[in-house]
Amino acid sequence: MSTLLERLRLRAVVLDAMRGFFASRGYLAVETPVRVPAPALELHIDAPPSGSAFLRTSPELHLKRLLGLGADRVFELGPCFREGERGARHLPEFTMLEWCRTHATYQDLMTETEALFAAVWEAARGCVAFTPPAMDVRAPWPRWTVRDTFLTLAGWDPVAHWDADRFDLDLVGKVEPQLPRDRPLILMDYPVEAAALARCRMGPPAVAERWELYAGGMELANAFGELTDAAEQRRRFAQCARARAALGKTVYPMDEAFLAALERGLPPCAGIALGVDRLIMLLTGSARIDDVRAFVA
Repeated sequence: MSTLLERLRLRAVVLDAMRGFFASRGYLAVETPVRVPAPALELHIDAPPSGSAFLRTSPELHLKRLLGLGADRVFELGPCFREGERGARHLPEFTMLEWCRTHATYQDLMTETEALFAAVWEAARGCVAFTPPAMDVRAPWPRWTVRDTFLTLAGWDPVAHWDADRFDLDLVGKVEPQLPRDRPLILMDYPVEAAALARCRMGPPAVAERWELYAGGMELANAFGELTDAAEQRRRFAQCARARAALGKTVYPMDEAFLAALERGLPPCAGIALGVDRLIMLLTGSARIDDVRAFVA
């Protein structure tokens, strides 16, 4: 197996390749706050407290505010934090690449992610630590709907018959272990109940414009056709706040600055977050996320 320094050299090459990729496509590189007063309200994502504020779980809300100010393409590469996440593929502090575009669909981000993978794969190929599993990363990647995938692999339809607990258990226990490992795979069109910040398409069937990327047995990225309706977003945040309170979780304040940006008007847009550490794990054939970072807490 490669040494830590060899893996860190590959990591540096990959980060440079990512920045170059987005610069070549006219994206604006930005830095948004790491310490925030109001993290996005999501049921199972917990933000570590930091004094009277919180460490961000994602830069998403700030990036979309920049779109509302007139930016058309923005990206950020930096640290994010999630409380209670520690394991072979999870760290409480990790590196995320997030980007979003106006007048783009979630399908547009599929092809852009395929192009990003090709650029990163080529850049990493000359590194000593480049030892990925046997995998064909050429585009286009297979696109499987959640509905068809669950019907085939888990025997039920979560789009028509939503059951949150069953969905989570079957995703981990029945679906993910059977996804192909010789190709990256896009799992798309989630149940509307799992929309989070995604726009919903009323169908039939009604689905969320959301997809996740799997490669080498790992979930690497989560993408949305972004919700731009301020009233609907406020309703979802309030619903999530009630659910968090029922579970005894911290209920974060509403991000009123973000909601105000939606009220002023946000162009149609799409966004995606990609776990950089997991991508480096894939490129280096590493089994533990600790092995691709210089230091871990």
